[in-house]
Amino acid sequence: MKRNLFIILILVFIVAGCRPESSGRPGSSGKMLTADSGMVVSAHPEGSGIGVAILKKGGNAVDAAVATGFALAVCYPEAGNIGGGGFMIIREADGKTAMIDFRERAPMAATPEMFLDDSGNVVPGLSTETCLAAGVPGSVDGLLRVHSRYGVLPFRDVIQPAIDLARKGFPVTEDQAADLNGNREIFIKRNRRLPAFVKDTLWTEGDTLRQPELAATLERIRDMGREGFYSGITARMIVNEMKKGNGIITEEDLAGYTSEFRDPLIGDYRGYKIITVSPPSGGGVILLQVLGMIEPFNVADMGFHSMESVHLIAEAERRAYADRSKYLGDPDFYEIPLSRLLNDEYLEERMKSFRPDTVSPSSSIHPGIIAPVEGSQTTHYSVADRMGMAVSVTTTLNATYGSSIVADSAGFLLNNEMDDFSVKPGVPNMFGLTGGNVNSAEPGKRMLSSMTPVIVEKKGRLFLIAGSPGGSTIPASVLQVLVNVIDFGMNISEAVDTGRFYHQWLPDRVNWESDGLPPATVDKLRAAGHEMNERKSIGRVNAIMIMPNGKKAGGPDRRGNNSALGY
Repeated sequence: MKRNLFIILILVFIVAGCRPESSGRPGSSGKMLTADSGMVVSAHPEGSGIGVAILKKGGNAVDAAVATGFALAVCYPEAGNIGGGGFMIIREADGKTAMIDFRERAPMAATPEMFLDDSGNVVPGLSTETCLAAGVPGSVDGLLRVHSRYGVLPFRDVIQPAIDLARKGFPVTEDQAADLNGNREIFIKRNRRLPAFVKDTLWTEGDTLRQPELAATLERIRDMGREGFYSGITARMIVNEMKKGNGIITEEDLAGYTSEFRDPLIGDYRGYKIITVSPPSGGGVILLQVLGMIEPFNVADMGFHSMESVHLIAEAERRAYADRSKYLGDPDFYEIPLSRLLNDEYLEERMKSFRPDTVSPSSSIHPGIIAPVEGSQTTHYSVADRMGMAVSVTTTLNATYGSSIVADSAGFLLNNEMDDFSVKPGVPNMFGLTGGNVNSAEPGKRMLSSMTPVIVEKKGRLFLIAGSPGGSTIPASVLQVLVNVIDFGMNISEAVDTGRFYHQWLPDRVNWESDGLPPATVDKLRAAGHEMNERKSIGRVNAIMIMPNGKKAGGPDRRGNNSALGY
């Protein structure tokens, strides 16, 4: 009965708390959801519902974000996690900003050659499908630290809804049932005992997924805080799984993990203040580089999804991703030349070879010359509270379900983030990204990421919160939402729902959604010399826009079971 009541309450939030407003732009859903006070947009209705419930209970945006994060670890196992890591951008009501980096770290036994055979060749699957692929998880430490600094509700109250969700269970969606069934054999192959994601029969929409072992792990975090995960019973469970599967994470690795508060990157685009992540995520650098490269051009006059605007953005992305391959990595290990990479004169120089009617082949585009310096699966959720605080969070396990290996008796999936290191210079990872020694595996090092949570201000006021999953596609997905809003005047629903494209330097092609570009534009891009690669889906942006009247407008991506809830 209580379960049914919760579902009814969620529907009430959708229908009453979030009011639909017409957009009227062809090709969009035509409506966006608005709320007067607070809003959460996440990858699953259960996660959004728990976040909104925390806001209604008197919690702030950080309380709601932490509650949503733990809830997604339960209801969105594809990417929500306590076995992975991520990044969070916080903007307080008075405009102060902060970033917390809870990216996974390499175990102390990691080496640059750990995924190579005796001949120096990459061993297929070693960095993606085994316990050796797991980095030391950061999500729990990061969520605890950010709540300790910013939260106003007791932590017990914030995490308890996730515990209840894990123990009592929740109805899986149609898409989740298909995903679980599609990964059934992988779960069976990679786990010595069947995880909660495998049952005797195939999953169907509405089946209840219960995770008692995960509930017990969350209870230990509730009762003991950080020690409930990084030491004691849970830590021993993780290490036991490592020993069984030839992994290298030790109890010392877990005890020594710390998340880091860092300064976010701040940029400007056409008078809008862009607040995003700094390394070890490369997503924020790519975002600001591309915005800087296209700002001198009148993108609005080129036309939405025209050959001219798509070509310009693709060529700018080509150059930014080339820079990523050489210069970006963990700032605790290397001095990253951020000020030079984001310098206006440098970005202007990078675009001198741009031609509006023809491609610049990636073979001719190399990382920019900078003076030597010394020394799919992810998820995003956005939160805004009634006081003006905003939180933008992107977390990941790397691949869908990470390594698909469940930590022994702990109930959560291990990440396969070690593949985000350059397993060998010049050899692409699972997302096709190449890198060099600056992103090679080293003890305690954080692997380079593409995550790009962002908060935007307009004339000093909170304006937009956004982010996306999607590996290498993330910066491009976030970029297009910003351009759609700022240059093409779209509302948040239109900006999120319209078709996407991206170019990541290598492989040398424009990737575009099957319903994302007009046929005439595709033909013109091919005529200009672009190789065109059609894809079913690119990114899943979850965004919130603050309207002139102060209302929050939700932009849950149509690509998935994303949910905008508010009150």
